[in-house]
Amino acid sequence: MTAPVRVLVVDDDPLVRSGLTLMLDGADGIVVVGEVADGAGVPAALDAHPVDVVLMDLRMPGVDGVRATRAVRARRDPPAVVVLTTFDTGAEIDGAMAAGASGYLLKDTPPARLVAAVQAAAAGEPVLSPTVARRLMDTTARTGSVREDARALLAALTARERDVVLAIGAGASNADVGRRLYLSVPTVKAHVSAILLKLGLDNRTQIALLVHDAGLDDSPG
Repeated sequence: MTAPVRVLVVDDDPLVRSGLTLMLDGADGIVVVGEVADGAGVPAALDAHPVDVVLMDLRMPGVDGVRATRAVRARRDPPAVVVLTTFDTGAEIDGAMAAGASGYLLKDTPPARLVAAVQAAAAGEPVLSPTVARRLMDTTARTGSVREDARALLAALTARERDVVLAIGAGASNADVGRRLYLSVPTVKAHVSAILLKLGLDNRTQIALLVHDAGLDDSPG
């Protein structure tokens, strides 16, 4: 059996902590090993329990989420940190990512997506809320480096996921993708779901737009 993903919940709101613990403990393959109300309590919690993913609030009294994330990532063999917050300003996103967070989710993230994001983070994959991904892409557009940043996002994909993305960018349906890549339709759907999660996108149209921004929509195969 695969070991469960061990999660530490960090949030100054006790109701939020309780809700997240109930939700995540009820998901297959995830166990919440601890809760803390402030970034200052994170080191002791990590010393007390092996942790795979820290679910980190940003605005907390005492040690905030950015400082706590930096401290977590400075540890030997650190867990992944996924920020979970109500705030999506550019400064906070940039601060969290610069501190070493591997994901940035908003608190309106649906439960199923949050569970999938925790599992993806434990596997070493980046996770972004769609709103955050769009904000990053808008910032990219303003700086004139659309192609480079679109390609950087696509670089997070596996070779097979990239094949699927390029096919979608060319307008292929799931059935078309399956025929082209010798995959079953359910397998294609699973790849598409994983791609949407990794890239922080909502639908296939956004995938196609990202392929266009990357300048890869005319790529063969």
